[in-house]
Amino acid sequence: MAEELRREGAPEQGGASEPVGVPAVVRAADEAALYRVARRRAREEVQRTQRVDVRYSVTEKDWILAEAQRLGLAAAHLVGAIVMAYLHGHFEIPGQRTSFDDLIDELAALRAEISPIGKNVNQIAFMLNSGGHPHPVDSAVLAQAERLLALARTAAEAIDTASFQAAVAKQAA
Repeated sequence: MAEELRREGAPEQGGASEPVGVPAVVRAADEAALYRVARRRAREEVQRTQRVDVRYSVTEKDWILAEAQRLGLAAAHLVGAIVMAYLHGHFEIPGQRTSFDDLIDELAALRAEISPIGKNVNQIAFMLNSGGHPHPVDSAVLAQAERLLALARTAAEAIDTASFQAAVAKQAA
């Protein structure tokens, strides 16, 4: 049987369809917002005993279970955290998100991608400075690593400043 070829990025034919209003591309802001909200719910001293029954379609339940597994949470914890965050004003239903929320989450995701660059450059510099007999090219590589580290640090500081300004602007709005 010939294997079916699939274009990268092309939608799958058949199977579960995407819900109406859910973007086909998941943005970093959406990922960061969901992760932040799901992790925010605090444990109670006494076990929660009250229940609220909610009904989902098979597809919706599968999506909830998959997302909870991806985040390393129980599905009930994920749903509960999102509902409680919404009720306390920390998280808006997707239609209620502001551009400030998207900006802050995009900046947080960008900051998370910049940090490893600095760590990797520090590891390179450590190896080059760890003694032994230097190679002729080591000093050039070390100088370039120092410039890259400075650029990564400047980028991280700019992202932090922009995040703070966006948070202040959101608070004022």
